[in-house]
Amino acid sequence: MSPVRKRSVTIRGHRTSFSLEQPFLEDLRAIAETRGVALAALIAEIDAARPRSDNLSSALRVFVLEQAKLPRTP
Repeated sequence: MSPVRKRSVTIRGHRTSFSLEQPFLEDLRAIAETRGVALAALIAEIDAARPRSDNLSSALRVFVLEQAKLPRTP
């Protein structure tokens, strides 16, 4: 099992931190690359869409899981 690691990112001009296991971070990076956006831009998008009652780390994990459930196109 991958340990949870705290990371920092600048989104919309301010520093924020989140804690994720390495596999979630790798998937986020892959999603950002597929979309042609920077990782920070993807995190900012997820942050803007999440309910303020949800923490960023949880929102990132849920986003990755939701993406994994999407049908794959050949």
